[in-house]
Amino acid sequence: MSKVIYLADGRTVQPRPRQAQPRALGPGEPLADVRGRPLRDLRISVTDRCNFRCNYCMPREVFDSSYAFMPHSALLSFEEITRLAGLFARLGTEKIRLTGGEPLLRKNIESLVAMLSELRTPQGRPLDITLTTNGVLLARKARALKDAGLNRVTVSLDALDAALFARMSDSDFTPDDVLRGIDAAAQAGLAPIKINMVVRRGHNDGQILPMVRRFRGTGHVLRFIEYMDVGNTNGWNLAEVMPTREVLARIDEAFPLQALADDTMGRVAERWRYRDGAGEIGVISSVSHAFCGGCTRARLSPEGKLFLCLFAGAGYDLREPLRGGADDAHLAELVAGIWSQRDDNYSERRALGVPDAGGKIEMSYIGG
Repeated sequence: MSKVIYLADGRTVQPRPRQAQPRALGPGEPLADVRGRPLRDLRISVTDRCNFRCNYCMPREVFDSSYAFMPHSALLSFEEITRLAGLFARLGTEKIRLTGGEPLLRKNIESLVAMLSELRTPQGRPLDITLTTNGVLLARKARALKDAGLNRVTVSLDALDAALFARMSDSDFTPDDVLRGIDAAAQAGLAPIKINMVVRRGHNDGQILPMVRRFRGTGHVLRFIEYMDVGNTNGWNLAEVMPTREVLARIDEAFPLQALADDTMGRVAERWRYRDGAGEIGVISSVSHAFCGGCTRARLSPEGKLFLCLFAGAGYDLREPLRGGADDAHLAELVAGIWSQRDDNYSERRALGVPDAGGKIEMSYIGG
């Protein structure tokens, strides 16, 4: 029996049986899932490896020296990634974000960026190519990435305090390493740069205002993300979630804010501007205020599995038909069939207290 979809307003929807069968779109028919959400964004994880061991993502006690990461032969090649990305573009995808793991660990990542930058939408527009990174390799890569066609970067930075940063990243890198990467990205023109801070109550919430003071007036967009229950190994505790309304209240007391209006379809961050004109910030409220109804994202894992939600438990294998000789038409119909059956709304169900049906993929494998 199909599972019930719980909507934010309390209504329920009984979807069609979920079957990943190819389905041809009619002429001019837009691709949408069962809730009318278009396929606008594709996040491509290019590696499951990272040079950090953040305890909310890749805790060292799990991802230690004996952990078996994917062999290179299992990863999609740059040519395979580009072929699939081109098919997604035909189906309405406008934005591609490269993630990991840490994507800058993938050798010659700028070559993949150059290949993706050649893709076009059916209307002839280039795709928006972006990348999320922890920033420590960005200083040496920023110029090459920009020259290859990368539009923008998002950098993760959870603390400016060196000791706290070391504890949270469980690495020998420093905030200065990340800041040098941000500066290099700005100099290369990879702007506007977004800086993501995952806020954990009792851990780094004391860094909210120092981060605000550091990035106000720089043109960078600082974004505060609620600590999420991604994966199965990060020991998530609801008590450590600081709702973004508390984050906003803390910032507004020091630097008054004003909300900015945005289209809810495809929106992840709520945008706010400083009333004194010093720029804007964003908040991402997956726990306290689910935005499933506007989620337009698909995710491709390093070895070619298609996931329809950050909190999904299983994906659809695209590598097998890709390497098995399927032509572009069949692959596009397969993706369309999968997306058209999509009914994922994990965060809404969590808010309603609906029990999790099973395990979830790790964020380090599929990207944030």
